[in-house]
Amino acid sequence: MRMLKLLFPSAVVIAGLVVWTTATYGKPEYKKKEGVKSCTVCHVKVAAAEEMKKDPNLNDVGKCYKDNDHSLAKCDVKK
Repeated sequence: MRMLKLLFPSAVVIAGLVVWTTATYGKPEYKKKEGVKSCTVCHVKVAAAEEMKKDPNLNDVGKCYKDNDHSLAKCDVKK
């Protein structure tokens, strides 16, 4: 009975983490190259990989980054 009291809450917590934690499918080399800390510098919101392939949700900085050969040199980034 004591084992069940520990096992059930642990299973609930682990299941919650699995269900509600999102995986990131961004390109880490872009973050390293540009020295930014968050994906939201270029994206309005971050979604699942399949959704990001359909609609990457780029903001103005993200569109500028895409149009300038993946470089933030010509883009106005507010840090």
